[in-house]
Amino acid sequence: MTQHISSQLLDSAVDALSAMLALTQPADAVLSRHFREHRALGSRERAFIAEAAYGVLRHLRVLQRLCGDNQSPRRLLLALLTRFQGVSRRQLEQAVRARELDWLDEIKAAPAPALTLAEELNLPDWLADRLLTLQGEEGLRELARGLNAMAPLDLRVNALKAGRDEVLARLRAEGIAADPCPYAPQGVRLQGKISLAKHPLFLDGVIEVQDEGSQLLGHLVAPKRGEMVVDFCAGAGGKTLLLGAMMRSTGRLYAFDVAGARLARLKPRAARAGLSNIHPALLASEHDPRIKRLAGKIDRVLVDAPCSGLGTLRRNPDLKWRQTPEDVAELCARQAAILTSAARLPKPGGRLVYATCSLLPEENEAIVDAFLATHDAFVRVACGDILTRQGIVLDTGMDLHLLPHVHGTDGFYAAVMERRT
Repeated sequence: MTQHISSQLLDSAVDALSAMLALTQPADAVLSRHFREHRALGSRERAFIAEAAYGVLRHLRVLQRLCGDNQSPRRLLLALLTRFQGVSRRQLEQAVRARELDWLDEIKAAPAPALTLAEELNLPDWLADRLLTLQGEEGLRELARGLNAMAPLDLRVNALKAGRDEVLARLRAEGIAADPCPYAPQGVRLQGKISLAKHPLFLDGVIEVQDEGSQLLGHLVAPKRGEMVVDFCAGAGGKTLLLGAMMRSTGRLYAFDVAGARLARLKPRAARAGLSNIHPALLASEHDPRIKRLAGKIDRVLVDAPCSGLGTLRRNPDLKWRQTPEDVAELCARQAAILTSAARLPKPGGRLVYATCSLLPEENEAIVDAFLATHDAFVRVACGDILTRQGIVLDTGMDLHLLPHVHGTDGFYAAVMERRT
């Protein structure tokens, strides 16, 4: 950044950050609303606001210590710009008051404050303590570095419409730095901040934005042509679209969710992707009668369970400040109930995949272990074996564990079970 920052741009960034720090809504939704309300902002201005606001969320605890007693959104933002984003006094002098420039000079010259481990890693105390028991201090430091980094932009090529090599060649011809993802067969990884919402490849349904880890969950389901498949917690349908493409738009793919607004977003996405085998279904709860009608008839079931989302902090740094231990406990009860309900669907020989984007064992292994202890008809299957049969070399043990600092993906967990009788 070499240009001067205007007072109007700084004020707009502070307004956006103030709304985010209320922590009452997801940060991306807050930012989208801010941009809708300020349509005159250009692409560079929007990028500055997004990077600055998300930067504060990533580095919040260190910034709070730097700011001392005055932890206003404006002070936090100014501290971020000067200490973490390399913005100079000269670039800010048109936007801030003289006393603020003096204060920035003081904190730039001041020695780094003494920090606890949780403060240093920009994690809430409860989460740092929980992960420390799992990872040890060295492992936690590596994990935190991965979680606090900015995620690359991963795409999935719609195999119904194009091959990955074809898409890579086109993107590179346009001057976009694009590489194959290391593991996902249809994954493409971009570097830098690129808006693809109006790109022909996106508008034509050739590509979708999807983290590589999320793509790999579809390969654990591994649906075949003509099968009956259920995406039990489909949301807006990112994984549903992948499963539909893997099925070559044959068979029946049910997209279940309890939120009608999320399911409504799936219909135009499916049409753009050229998929005609997707059947969205709004459920009243995990006890909806439709589940009973399909019981024992389904070949493959994916349960991408609602979770804390703590594996996605690269993209959603606000979650570490919004989630609490009490929230996690409530989620665990819900996850167990959802898995039990979904387990009614697979037929003998059918596959049940339980997945989260959480790092916490209580949302992951503990849910699956408790389920298997009371459901003798199901047996655990090695995730690595399923992926290897598809040419994906990724050995993370019996269950799938993906971590940002190890695999370059968001944090994901998955277990695969098959119904024997």
